[in-house]
Amino acid sequence: MRSARSVKAHDVDHSAPSSVRLGRGPGRPKTLPDAAQRALIVGGAYRLFVRTGYGGTTMDAVAAECRMSKRTLYRFFPGKADLFAAVVDAHRQSMLATPRDDAHSSLADTLEAIFRIDISPEEDRARCALLRLVQLEGPQHPELMDILERMGADRSRAELAAWLAAQGAAGRLVLDDADAMARILMDMVFGAALPKANGVIDWPPPEARRAHVRRCVRLFLNGAVPRP
Repeated sequence: MRSARSVKAHDVDHSAPSSVRLGRGPGRPKTLPDAAQRALIVGGAYRLFVRTGYGGTTMDAVAAECRMSKRTLYRFFPGKADLFAAVVDAHRQSMLATPRDDAHSSLADTLEAIFRIDISPEEDRARCALLRLVQLEGPQHPELMDILERMGADRSRAELAAWLAAQGAAGRLVLDDADAMARILMDMVFGAALPKANGVIDWPPPEARRAHVRRCVRLFLNGAVPRP
C-alpha cells in the first residue's frame, strides 16, 4: 500500500477551500478577532494534515504554519483531534450543502444543489483528500473515523433529515422516517466515493458525477413524491 504521505503528495491539491483559507502574507494584523484566528488555524491545520498526514502533524507545526504562539493555538484547540474535528466540520458543506432556501426551486433542483452537483474542482479535491486521509491513517488513528462520522456524516444526515421532514410536512414528499430516508439517499449518492483498500477514491469525473447525482435524486423522488 502506498503511504499516506506519498498518496497525498502526488494526488492532492493542497489548497484549502475558501471556507477555511486565509492568507498568511505580510501585513496581516497581529491581533485578529477570535473567529478569524480560529479560521486561520483550521486552514493551517488542513494544509498540514493533507501535506504531512495526521500522524505527521503536530501542534507545534500548526502553530508555526499559522505564525502564532502555541498558547494562542491551545486557547482555541486543546489537542490535535479537536483540530481535525474542526477541519471536518469546516468541510462538511462540501459534502452536503444544507440547509437551503428552496422556496422557488423544484425538489430535484434543490436536492441536486444539496449534494453539490456543481461543486468546484478545488472543493472536490479537498473533500477527497479528507476521505483519503481517514482511509489511509484510520488503522493507526481510530479516532479519525469517529470524528468523520460524528462531525461530518452524522451532522449532515441530521440536517438532510430535517429538510426532508419539512418537505413531508408541506406535502411535497411522502416519508415514514425522515432520518432513514436521509441515510438511504446519502448512501446512494456517496457510495461511489467510498475509498478503496489502497486509498484510491473511485469518484467519477465531473460529468459522470453530475449524472450519478441526478440519477440518484430521480430514483429517490420517484419513490417519495406523492401520487395523484
